[in-house]
Amino acid sequence: MDRNKQINVHTIESIFEMDMIKDALDKDAIPYTIKEHRDTAYDGLFILQKGYASLYVEERDKERVLALVKRIKSLPYVAYSKDE
Repeated sequence: MDRNKQINVHTIESIFEMDMIKDALDKDAIPYTIKEHRDTAYDGLFILQKGYASLYVEERDKERVLALVKRIKSLPYVAYSKDE
């Protein structure tokens, strides 16, 4: 069995979530692959069915990454407007 096999651990809902997860994984030096489901030919048709992207990590990092994703998803979303 290959120890470095990557498995799908999370479905990313948006580009903003993807950026936050990528930043956290890069800071922790965790190897990952993200497969985006957008397709310009279909104008994002499959994003509603499959999510924005799928996150793949090595099996040994699964629990660490799931905890990291849970922490990121629990952060409050704050949007600032130039009008305020």
